[in-house]
Amino acid sequence: MTTETPAPDRSLWAVPEVTVAFLSFCLHFVWEFVQVPTYAGMADMNHWQGIKVCLSATVGDVGFALTAFWVTALAARSRRWIANPAGWQLGLFVAVGVGLTVGFEYYYTEVSLRWTYSELMPRVPPFGTGLSPLVQWLVIPLLVASLTRRVVRTR
Repeated sequence: MTTETPAPDRSLWAVPEVTVAFLSFCLHFVWEFVQVPTYAGMADMNHWQGIKVCLSATVGDVGFALTAFWVTALAARSRRWIANPAGWQLGLFVAVGVGLTVGFEYYYTEVSLRWTYSELMPRVPPFGTGLSPLVQWLVIPLLVASLTRRVVRTR
């Protein structure tokens, strides 16, 4: 009787970045629509324009998620850290996303004035970052990590 080593999974889902990007896209896209009333003028946009703005923001969110994933992978010295993450790895993953969010929200709301918050958006000191994007980057990365871990472990 011979024992064969199982062939490595060559599907795209075996690549952690693919799962992180896909799940980030799905979850952030929904979040972007939910927070529409907290950005000035968004609720009054025509349907197609609103979709384009939310899609653009979601693509940026996926970029943040992948950046956070890769920074954590460098620190962990493994792209498969997400299969069994340590607490510090999850913390770093979230912290990088939050840091990018604070920086970009500040730039776009205070420097370039690309968007503004509506009166419905609570702001968090010291930079006046909107509460919704901060909560977004606390909740969604943890969901992405949890769901990705399940997919990556089964591969």
